[in-house]
Amino acid sequence: MRHIVSILIENEPGALSRVVGLFSARGYNIETLTVAPTEDKSLSRMTIATSGSDDVIEQITKQLNRLIDVVKVVDLIENPHIERELMLIKVRAVGKEREEMKRMVDIFRGRVIDVTDKTYTVELTGDGAKLDAFIDALDRASILETVRTGASGIARGERVLKA
Repeated sequence: MRHIVSILIENEPGALSRVVGLFSARGYNIETLTVAPTEDKSLSRMTIATSGSDDVIEQITKQLNRLIDVVKVVDLIENPHIERELMLIKVRAVGKEREEMKRMVDIFRGRVIDVTDKTYTVELTGDGAKLDAFIDALDRASILETVRTGASGIARGERVLKA
């Protein structure tokens, strides 16, 4: 089962490598990883998407909590949450393809953020399934380059991840 683990961690050199090292040393796979400072510059928020049974995720959570840099760990899947991913995709757009590509971007509520004579660069946000559906709707030959951030998530409602 897929899980989204949200970690509040001290914004210190080596903190990220210790978390990743924990996953690597125990043979756990990280599907996606996002990390950035929070409103408190001394803390960063790390979001890791991984797969495993509830027991494996519980073990990961316990081991993460033992790391000195880790302030708090939450599995977002346990409660209602919002999950988003950002994708930048550069596509071929020449001649009559330009209007069709623009229509496709509008259908998926994306934005064209760069235009050249032969390409569009599109920004698209949503859950992973939406981004996958956009890619599947395109002719593979028209895709020149794709960059995805991986999942970022936050709990719904009053729940917060704070120190």
